[in-house]
Amino acid sequence: MSGTENQPITDLGTLKALAHPLRMHLYRGLCVARTATASQLAEQVDEAVSLVSYHLRKLAEHGLIEAAEPQSGDARERWWQPASQGVSIRDKDFRDAPERAAAHLAATRLFHQQRSDMYRRHLDERLTWGPEWNSATSDNESLLRLTAAELTELSAELLALAKKYDERGRAAEAAGETEGRENVALHARAFPFRT
Repeated sequence: MSGTENQPITDLGTLKALAHPLRMHLYRGLCVARTATASQLAEQVDEAVSLVSYHLRKLAEHGLIEAAEPQSGDARERWWQPASQGVSIRDKDFRDAPERAAAHLAATRLFHQQRSDMYRRHLDERLTWGPEWNSATSDNESLLRLTAAELTELSAELLALAKKYDERGRAAEAAGETEGRENVALHARAFPFRT
């Protein structure tokens, strides 16, 4: 990966490119795999390689993914990788026009729907993970009384903590410590509500 930080998305074209259900699945799959071909990703999403290749090119046009070093001797295979560690999409960058705000809302709904689908799939498959992973898995809800500034601080601390564990896991994996290591999704939402 060329970048180590999240890539901020502030333009409407890039947001719309990512906010396509198949493209978001492909992007997420590529972030997990770190490098992959269209054929490998097509198997994951159960779509035609030609369709997957088209959507990968669209993601590349917007700088979300990039060509990767070939991982095999087959020169016909084109390898892809994320252009950064991930993306960040903030509401404040899309408030300036109704079309931009609507696109941000639609994208956010899609991302959260896909995250919910991931968690439902985990629940359906949890018996296959065994007691160690089921004990380690968490599902928490905290109902807090905070100011906007305190929520901002809490969100930053949670992100920093997740980054710390991600860096630790990547370093251990790079050192060859792969035994028992799995992909883990951490979805945290913090938002105000009224009863």
